[in-house]
Amino acid sequence: MTPSECSGCEALDVEALYLLEGEAFYFQPYALEGGALEDRFTWSRRTGANETQSIGSDEDEEVHHHGGALFFLKPLRKDSGLYTARQRSSSGLCFDHRALVFVGPAAGGRSLFPAVRSSDVNQRVPCPDPVQHTCGVMNGSFAWLKGARLLEDQHRDHLWISNAAREDQGVYTCVCTWTHNDTQYTTSASRRLEVEAVSAHQDVMILAPADKEKFAEEGSALQLNCSVFCGTNVRSRCEASWRVDGAAPHRLAGYKETTETVNLRPSNTTVSTAVLSILTVSARHFTASFLCRGRGLFRWESVSLRLKRRGTMTPLFAGGVCVSLLCVIATLLVKCFAIDLALLFRACCPFSRRDKDRRLFDAYVVYQMQSPDKVTEDALAQFVARVLPSILEDRCGYRLFIHGRDAVPGEDRLGLVEDRMKQSRRLMVILAPGSGSESESSDQQSVAPQSPEIGGFDWQVGLHHVLLQRELSVILIQLGDPGPRGYTCLPAGLQHLILKSAPLRWSEGSWGAATWNSRFWKRVRYLMPARPAKRCPQPAVI
Repeated sequence: MTPSECSGCEALDVEALYLLEGEAFYFQPYALEGGALEDRFTWSRRTGANETQSIGSDEDEEVHHHGGALFFLKPLRKDSGLYTARQRSSSGLCFDHRALVFVGPAAGGRSLFPAVRSSDVNQRVPCPDPVQHTCGVMNGSFAWLKGARLLEDQHRDHLWISNAAREDQGVYTCVCTWTHNDTQYTTSASRRLEVEAVSAHQDVMILAPADKEKFAEEGSALQLNCSVFCGTNVRSRCEASWRVDGAAPHRLAGYKETTETVNLRPSNTTVSTAVLSILTVSARHFTASFLCRGRGLFRWESVSLRLKRRGTMTPLFAGGVCVSLLCVIATLLVKCFAIDLALLFRACCPFSRRDKDRRLFDAYVVYQMQSPDKVTEDALAQFVARVLPSILEDRCGYRLFIHGRDAVPGEDRLGLVEDRMKQSRRLMVILAPGSGSESESSDQQSVAPQSPEIGGFDWQVGLHHVLLQRELSVILIQLGDPGPRGYTCLPAGLQHLILKSAPLRWSEGSWGAATWNSRFWKRVRYLMPARPAKRCPQPAVI
């Protein structure tokens, strides 16, 4: 049993006080304000579990009482504790007024009473009740501080701030100066002023959910967000909520709903969000109707939402694999049959016009007839005189200029080469078997301009058109094997072209060597012009 129960006195609620060390304080229990002056009071402070200390009425004491009022003139931290005022009336009633006092260090800052938050143009900051009551009873005077700065001509129990702006925000301290027994004391308390933006209600707008369907997996947990916009700095009448088949979620099993309304910074936009948690998605949830509702100052808005089963990823994965395989196969086919496709495209989609250069020959053939080996010379002659014309001219319709066959007797050799080279679209270089080795010996000889020999006048003119004027494209054909030394002994210009484009290898004994649609001849045809040169009457050629 408490001491109050043992004594037969009624214990009233405990009041909490926070005092600053060294700053005077006057306290009167809330129930005693305005009366009970004739009653008898005794004050005590609990110092231990079952120990109490009496509080006297000697005004020389730092802590004393005047009837039902308690004075702390210079409170110290040791003065913290539970204070009890026992009131006995003439009618025999007994009450215990209790106050829990905590004395904090002065360096810890002033205690802050509830802040003033408003969007009004003119702000009123009232002095906290304990200081205001002390000043009223002790006939003290008021002063106001903002931070550590004294505000001039402010001596009322409240502070008015006209046309309050953001810069007026801060901590305001009300200071009461009062006199007791010819000694001056001060009591103070502080509160913060927060200037809020002007409230502006607008029509409710549903921000989420944005879609009417949401995918879910049966057996898993799910959260549904309902977010509504209400305006700017709205402090009331902004609420988001859910309805499941017309009923509030808290009335149904398996649901949990939480709601939060916030002002987003820095725009002060007011958004209310209701989160509906489904503990375990089951088959019934896919037939239920979920309604997101938003309430504002003027009206309600709502949007409906239904759950939809999430499809398995297997068909999508299989489709992706098939598409990838098709792409790989298509890439391989294009890479392997690029030349065949290009030739087919030429045949199926003929060009609407021929080359505008009006050249008479599709290729000027350059070759080397001087060879120490009779077999090599015969093989070269066989290819140039019979195989090459039979495929490209007779079968494919191209027009070649082959020196010796197409040269006009008696015509100037130098002028003929220059003219026919200009009239050709390609320069076709035929490399004889072992041409790299033979070229070393032939380069040591003086080559006559009349021989169509690699390194001779034909090649010099062709090299000029290919490398310098860039008027001709070159087609390199290697008959047989180039020899043990490769192409190291060929002229420098020819070696340069070989590095850029490897020669096409032709072997007389290979399969389809003389067939126009063989792999070798398809590659040659691919390098030739897309459409053969227009054939002119024989007098025009001569």
